[in-house]
Amino acid sequence: MAETVARCRPQVVPAYPISPQTHIVEALSALVRQGVLAPCEFVNVESEFGAMSLSIGASAAGARTYTATSSQGLLFMAEALYNAAGLGLPIVLTVANRALGAPINIWNDQSDSLSQRDSGWIQLYARDNQAACDLHPIAFRLAEELSVPVMVCMDGFVLTHAVERIAVPEQEAVDAFLPPYRPQQILDPGVPMSIGAMVGPEAFTEVRFLAHGRMQRALLRMPELAERYAKLVGRPSEGLARGYRLEGARTVFLAMGSVLGTLEDVIDEARADGLAVGAVELTCFRPFPAHRLRTLLAGAEQVVVLERAFSTGAAGIITPELIAALADPPAVPARCSTVVAGLGGRPITKKALRTLVRDAAASRVARFSFLGLDRDLLSRAGYGRASDDAPGSTAERLLARLHAREESR
Repeated sequence: MAETVARCRPQVVPAYPISPQTHIVEALSALVRQGVLAPCEFVNVESEFGAMSLSIGASAAGARTYTATSSQGLLFMAEALYNAAGLGLPIVLTVANRALGAPINIWNDQSDSLSQRDSGWIQLYARDNQAACDLHPIAFRLAEELSVPVMVCMDGFVLTHAVERIAVPEQEAVDAFLPPYRPQQILDPGVPMSIGAMVGPEAFTEVRFLAHGRMQRALLRMPELAERYAKLVGRPSEGLARGYRLEGARTVFLAMGSVLGTLEDVIDEARADGLAVGAVELTCFRPFPAHRLRTLLAGAEQVVVLERAFSTGAAGIITPELIAALADPPAVPARCSTVVAGLGGRPITKKALRTLVRDAAASRVARFSFLGLDRDLLSRAGYGRASDDAPGSTAERLLARLHAREESR
C-alpha cells in the first residue's frame, strides 16, 4: 500500500499510529526519509483528529494529501471527516477496517467505516490486497476530479497483515493515469479568503443538494477510470460492483471485502453440486450503485447480504439500501435477507458458508440472522431467561461464562 500511495505522489502525509494500519504510514515515513518520495512532508501528529485536521489544512493549501487510520481512530476523526467532505477537499484515506469498542476488539469487521457512511466520503472496499493496491490511484483521481474525499477500506489483519504477491503499478503507469495535482481551491495569504464559512437555513439545503450531486457523479466516472487504469496496468480493475457466476443464479450472495474469495470458492462447489447460486462483489458503497446492482441482480429470486457490521437495534446496513434500490423501476422482485458474519474478527469459514449456501438455496435463511452464533455460550450467559435482563456489562458476563466453559474443558 505504501509503495502504491508513494507512486501517487502525495505531498503531505499526516500520520498517527493505530493497528492494523500503522505499518502503512511507517513505510511511507521511510520512503520520505530516504528521499524516494519527494517532495513530501511527513508529519507525526498527536492524534487521529490531528491527522485529519492537518490533512484538511494541507489540502486546502493546495497539497495532494493522504493519511490512514482504523477503528476508534476513525471515530476520533469523525468531526473532521464531515468538515473535509463539506469543504470539498480531495483527501485520500486508507481505512484498515477494525471492530469498534466497547468491549475492546482489535480484529476485523467493517463497523468503523460503515459508521461514517453519511459523512460525505466516497467509500471503496477491497476484496484482496491487489484490489486495495489498485484502488488507491483510482481514489486519488476520483477525489481530485470531483472534489470529494475518498476512503479506501481494506479488512484489517485479514488483508493488512497478509503476505501475497502484488503487482504494484509502475511509476510511469501511475503518472499516465494520475496527472499532477491542480487544486480547485487554494488558501493563499496573498489573496485572503475564507472557506467553511457559516451557511444559514437560506442555503444549507442547497449546499447539501450540490454535495449529493457531486458524489453521484462518481457512479458514472468510476467505471470509466477503472477501465482506463486497467488498460494501463494490464489487468482487470475494480468498478462499482461485479457479478460472479450469475448466469441462471436464483440465489445470489452480496458481500464487500475479503470474504469474497472464500465465498466464490464455495459458490464454485455449490455450482458443481447443481445449486443455482452466484455472488455479487460490492466495491463502491458510497455512493450506492443502485442501477448497477439492479442490473446485476435482475434474474435473482433471492439475495442474501453478508454484512460484517449491523445497526444495533435495527438490522443490516447494506440490506435496507439494497431493498430500496431493487424497488426502483424496473423493480427486481427478489427476497432480501441479512446474514451478519465475521464480527470482531470471527473467521468466516468455508464450512459455515457451505451450510449457509445450502440453506439459502432451500429458502431456509431468515430475514435477519447471525452466522455461527454460539448458542451454548448465550445460554450459559442467561440468554432467554430473566437474567438476560440484568443490568451491567453484557461483555463481562459473557467473558465469565466463556472462561468457565474453557476451564471445564
